[in-house]
This record gives sequence, structure tokens and C-alpha cells, in this order.
Amino acid sequence: MISSMTAFARSSRSGPLGEFTWELRSVNHRYLELSLRLPDTLRGLESRVRDLANRELSRGKVDIGLRYVPPVEAASLELNEPALQAVISAAMRVRDHLGAHTESLNPLDLLRWPGVVKSADGADQETLENEAMHALQAAFGELKATRRREGDRLAELIEERAAGVLELATKIGERIPAIREAWRDKLRERIAALGVPVEPARLEQELVLAAQKGDIAEELDRIGIHVKEIRSSLHKGGAVGRRLDFLMQELGREANTVGSKAIDMEITQAAVGLKVLIEQMREQIQNIE
Repeated sequence: MISSMTAFARSSRSGPLGEFTWELRSVNHRYLELSLRLPDTLRGLESRVRDLANRELSRGKVDIGLRYVPPVEAASLELNEPALQAVISAAMRVRDHLGAHTESLNPLDLLRWPGVVKSADGADQETLENEAMHALQAAFGELKATRRREGDRLAELIEERAAGVLELATKIGERIPAIREAWRDKLRERIAALGVPVEPARLEQELVLAAQKGDIAEELDRIGIHVKEIRSSLHKGGAVGRRLDFLMQELGREANTVGSKAIDMEITQAAVGLKVLIEQMREQIQNIE
């Protein structure tokens, strides 16, 4: 099962410690890039959030935001006196270093400092952070489920186009013998029109050279192999986006060669069709993890 890198998830968890609401937004990216927005009270969660994201995801640009609403009972604030005194002492020392032109300490700024205000039920910071992480795990579960559902739809689209590539390659392969024979007849007609005698051996040599110049059997075989690898990767699942992107490059190279060697209008048109299907697959694969 493959996963898309484009998804959104929102998870809320309410309880005695308040309400925790996580929002996760994910879009395609070459690597895993995280952008975090955490309230000051829970800013210490950043390393844990990053660790969890790295375990859960492989690629994508992911925005992670948390909104925390303390419980109503927290209206009667309980100060953590040791923490408050430590913050005040540190602030006074900083002010002494800066000189007399510094502004006075703002009490509201002190209250915003993590750990200065205790929660209403006396829960410590670790308990608060653990509760927030439980809600985040649920959000990641929803995000991954959404990415998998989107991945299933992408896999169907890619499979349809891969089947189209294989169908066109098969038609081109079936057309080759008739093209070779038509080329032989055309070459004989041109020689006859010139009225110049040509040795049979020389004629056969020219026919062989022309056949080699327009031979695309190897390219068609490799196209079939690449399509088989694409299907295998889709069936295998996991983080296969980079592998699929590489296979698209190889398919594109083979399609370009088929087009450049084409000595027949039908093959030229089929080569254009191959390129269109490959480009459509490439666009879809950019969203695969």
C-alpha cells in the first residue's frame, strides 16, 4: 500500500487538563520537512514532536500546529513559587547587565513563562505534555490513514496509465515487421527508378543497415520491464516515490529513443502517446511518499 504526501488531519482531546487540538497539513516534498507551531506552555514538546514525525513519516512538507485551551477551573491561578522566583532572579541579572535603560519587568510576561503557573488540578508539566502527545498520536494516525486513501487513488491512476503504455508498446512491436517489409519495398522501388544496377549483396547490406537504424525492439523490451517494475513497486507499497520517479525517467528515455528511431508515422504518433502517458504518471508520482 502506497501513501500520498498530500493530506490533512485534525484531532482534539479534552479532559481535566484542558483541550488539545492538533492540526497537521502535509504536501509533497523531496524530503521530510517539518514546521511546528506550539503554544509557549508546551514549547518543550518540540523534540518529541519531531521524533514522532520522523518515525511516522518518510517524506513530505508537514505543518504541525497545536492549540491548547486550559480547563475552566484554571481561572484561579496557582503559582509555582520556586519557578517564579527563579525567572525573576534571572531577569534581574539580565537587567543589571543591560543597564538602567531597560524597561521594568512585566508581570504578564512572567506568567507566560512555562512552569510559572500550575494547572488547576496540580498536574506537572510532564503530565501536561504526555496528554498533548496522546492527542498528537491520534492526529498522526488520521493523517496516515488519509495519505493511504489518497495513495490508493494515485495507484489506480498510475496503473491505468501504465497499462496504456504497455498497450502502445505492444502495438508498436506488432507493427515492426510490416514496417520493415514496407521499407524494403520502398528501397527497391527507389533503386529501380534510378535505373542503376545494384548487386544483390549490396542491396541486402543497405536493407540490413536501414533495419538496424530503425530497430526499437530493445527499447520496447525495456519499456515492458519498467512497467513491470512500476506495478511491482505499487504492489509492494511503502515509501516507493523515489523509485517510481526513477522509473519514470527511464521510461521517458526509452520513449524518446523510440520517437527518434521511428521511420513510420504510426510509430511516431505512438511514441508521442507514450510520452503523454509517462508525463501523466510522473505528475501523479510527485505526490507519492
